[in-house]
Amino acid sequence: MFSDNKKPKQDIMESSSQQNIIAQGTKIVGDIASQGPFRIDGTIEGNVKTSGKVVVGKTGYIKGTLQGENADFEGKFSGKLILSGTLSLKSTAQIEGEVHTSKLAVEPGAAFNATCSMKGTVKALSNEPIKAQQQQTPQRPEKQA
Repeated sequence: MFSDNKKPKQDIMESSSQQNIIAQGTKIVGDIASQGPFRIDGTIEGNVKTSGKVVVGKTGYIKGTLQGENADFEGKFSGKLILSGTLSLKSTAQIEGEVHTSKLAVEPGAAFNATCSMKGTVKALSNEPIKAQQQQTPQRPEKQA
């Protein structure tokens, strides 16, 4: 009747696949650290550190420092933003402060008033075709008077 081969349920708090949600009308003052992704529609005043993706909705606002991998903004941010991946700004986004990211995507209409430093993989430019063209171009002899 009862099977012993059932796996025990995983504790929800330990699972990093669960999304953390800060709902509209919620205000948190303080620091937040998490391994999972965030959806922020409320207000956070403080530092947010996560290895997951952060999505800030139209009513979302972060004032402080945000450290993470990727972030999508529809709402507002003021402070220092440090991402190892991509920052995507939708047309309603308003960003102020200091931004450090690898990739930046900005839709028309977004307000981006920040100092931005982009550090990612830099593709090496090959100068060989230019050198080859220069070597193939015949040199014109100078005329003597």
